[in-house]
Amino acid sequence: MANTSARTLRLLSLLQARTYWPGAELAGRLEVSPRTLRRDIDRLREMGYPIHAQRGVEGGYQLAAGTALPPLLVDDEEAVALAVGLQAAAESAVEGIAESSVRVLAKVAQVMPARLRRRVEALGAMTVPASWGSAARTNVDPRFLTSIAVACRDTERLRFAYTAADGQRTDRHVEPHRLVLLGRRWYLVGYDLARHGWRTFRLDRLTAPCGTGTRFRPRELPAADAAAFVRAGIENVTPGYEVEVLVDAPAAAVRERIGRWSTVEDIGAGRCRVRMTTDSLDWPVMALGAVGADFQVVSPAELLDRVRDWGRRFSQASTAPPPGGRTG
Repeated sequence: MANTSARTLRLLSLLQARTYWPGAELAGRLEVSPRTLRRDIDRLREMGYPIHAQRGVEGGYQLAAGTALPPLLVDDEEAVALAVGLQAAAESAVEGIAESSVRVLAKVAQVMPARLRRRVEALGAMTVPASWGSAARTNVDPRFLTSIAVACRDTERLRFAYTAADGQRTDRHVEPHRLVLLGRRWYLVGYDLARHGWRTFRLDRLTAPCGTGTRFRPRELPAADAAAFVRAGIENVTPGYEVEVLVDAPAAAVRERIGRWSTVEDIGAGRCRVRMTTDSLDWPVMALGAVGADFQVVSPAELLDRVRDWGRRFSQASTAPPPGGRTG
């Protein structure tokens, strides 16, 4: 049975590596007879892998797409690439992708051998993200995302240190509920056992999360979902700005640039209305600058002041003289 199982895995790996295999060549690679190869093919089909067979002298086998996703077999290099790619996706702001990436990353990390996990961590540590819009996420360790996601899934209590906005550092004992990516930041929603209430924790202020090994019975969240709970908390503690701007550019072009962080409405004549909620007016200035089109500030008035301030500083920018003050 052990030889059969190993041979079946080898067969699956070969089928995934090439679009089409002639039957004789595939049997030769596995060092089995055509009859044994057919039995192994049938075994994979029973496991959910759709394998098409072409009969005849030149017949062969092809792994095709099916109606469901069966288990995938990856080698060491592919596993490392998968984990690194999921880390990058987990830090993205693409709607729906980041949360899914964290769930998959948690599954991959749970079964990844220590030697491969070290390679993933080393590669991640030596990689500098280039996305200009991800400044709020660069301080979140992907390992924190993974360990917290596992704790949420397994209903395991967590301990970690947390630094509040005023700089006060406290130790927390929490029943984790969900991770939420809102705007450009990650949050953990959980029940704080010491404070006897639900809390929201920013992950960039959280240090060394550690599972305690103690399971808990999930409590009922006092909100429609975790995202709604985080939004309510932010609105209660953050003054924020409701930004409205008219942009002289088609809505589709503006959405492509900043649609993930704002609401863009087509108002005709090649123009659009952009709305966003933010706790800093510097962010809308950067986003509007990235659009590369003229715009009019509707509200708030403070945004127009901030735009003018940025414009003044940019207009006064000059080329620095070379060392020593000589220019030619």
